[in-house]
Amino acid sequence: MSSLSRLLLRDTFSFRTITNRRLFSAVTAASASRPATSERRPSLINLVNEETDPKYITEKFKKACQAEWFRKNISVYERTVRRLAAAKKFEWIQEILEEQNKYPNMSKEGFVARIINLYGRAGMFENAQKVFDEMTERNCKRSVLSFNALLNACVNSKKFDLVEGIFKELPGKLSIEPDIASYNTLIKGLCGKGSLPEAVALVDEIEIKGLKPDHITYNILLHESYKNGHFEQGEEIWGRILEKNVTRDIRSYNARLVGLAMEIKSEEMVKLFDELKANGIKPDVFTFTAMVRGFVAEGKVAEAKIWYKEIEKNGCRPLKFIFSSLLPAMCKAGDLDSAFELSKEIFSKRLLVEQAVLQEVVDELVKGSKQDEAEELVELAKTNDYLQFKLHLSSEE
Repeated sequence: MSSLSRLLLRDTFSFRTITNRRLFSAVTAASASRPATSERRPSLINLVNEETDPKYITEKFKKACQAEWFRKNISVYERTVRRLAAAKKFEWIQEILEEQNKYPNMSKEGFVARIINLYGRAGMFENAQKVFDEMTERNCKRSVLSFNALLNACVNSKKFDLVEGIFKELPGKLSIEPDIASYNTLIKGLCGKGSLPEAVALVDEIEIKGLKPDHITYNILLHESYKNGHFEQGEEIWGRILEKNVTRDIRSYNARLVGLAMEIKSEEMVKLFDELKANGIKPDVFTFTAMVRGFVAEGKVAEAKIWYKEIEKNGCRPLKFIFSSLLPAMCKAGDLDSAFELSKEIFSKRLLVEQAVLQEVVDELVKGSKQDEAEELVELAKTNDYLQFKLHLSSEE
């Protein structure tokens, strides 16, 4: 290439870089000074969303915040904090959220409650509490809205030991009356702390206070009861839901299905599944996962395979832990052909699975004189580009 060509190429690149920077600054400034059109709005959001480097996400986000309409976009705030938290760049989360102090939005309780919640989702409770404490300095009222945001931040940050204290102390100091959302968050905190009996007892207190426990209240308690093996307690709560005619959604049914699966009650699971369908509720991947695990626990592998196929039929993607029960059950039942086919499906559909689970399939194939199939799975593990582990034949060192 001639020196002139190289010079032109270099100048063109420099011009484009400078132009892009100026364009971003111009768009941001224009958005801040006059109403944004539908054409300008996506441009700023895309600049933030399409960036991959956490440092530049932070820089672009701060610049984009100059536009008032951008500060109203809840989803882009949540997405940005989530991405920075996943990269463990908590100092930059603090940087973009403290940037909001420049703007008049921080005198509005709804906006401040969002910031408190965002800190909570990042596990940064101390920052959330600081924002809450400084609200009076900004002439921003504190009502049950921001109080609930603080409680949520506490639970999401897993500061379970602090939740009850905040709930008991702050309402009196600030003349705030907790609502049902406040109590539901307290129940979550108590469950996270391992104080399930106290959480269950709160239902009576809620009613004494003149509030009405809703389906969220009961879903939390159902999930914690059944998941932790307190089946009888879960059944009592389920009975109370029926008695009070509380709405049941897919979370309600999934919680009870998990309980029935753990108690090895497959026939009752089928009846409950039919009931939720009859009530117009659409089953999800957690529903079918519970059905599979329930039939596996009862040793009914053939039926479990049928329920597994329902996952894809209903447009769902199998969860990782379903294979931890289904594949070992197939091997134990001697159904090595099904175990082999399902293992291949995992690779072809790029599903997630634990290495130990697939290694068990390989080992059982070797024991069952299916060396070729075992070697095929080992090769698939070696050549795939998304599961970062290797399988080995049992005869290998």
